[in-house]
Amino acid sequence: MAQQIKISAGAARRRMRKAATLIEGRKRKEFTFRGLTLEELKALPWDELLDMLPARARRTLRRGYTKEEIHLLETIRGTAPGTPVKTHRREMVIVPEMIGHVIALHGGKEFTNFQIQPEMVGHYFGEFVLTRKGVKHGGVGVGATRGSKHLPLK
Repeated sequence: MAQQIKISAGAARRRMRKAATLIEGRKRKEFTFRGLTLEELKALPWDELLDMLPARARRTLRRGYTKEEIHLLETIRGTAPGTPVKTHRREMVIVPEMIGHVIALHGGKEFTNFQIQPEMVGHYFGEFVLTRKGVKHGGVGVGATRGSKHLPLK
């Protein structure tokens, strides 16, 4: 039989405070990308930034932006963070200067808003807006044979 352990009210409060400080400590962790803070990342020259990105994004950006991508980048620079910018450019690579902006990206049927977070640097726009819906199966036996349409009463 397990023993009942009595905990004083003060001990319980101390445990709750300790748990709360541990949670607060986890929340305040500063974002770093390959060892650099957000401010250092934004201040990096273009060549050094490219060296820090993943290989596919680095290759894409070394080829240069297309006319449409340049237009989108200028539009993002011209708008205030938080104002949605509509686009179809799913292949655009996220760079540090876009952080904080809201993008309304076309997913094939409608535009879906998402805010660019620091963790998204080096990824493509298209990764954050899905183009396919999840499958929702119907009831048992829908479209099947006559015998499979029987539903047991349980």
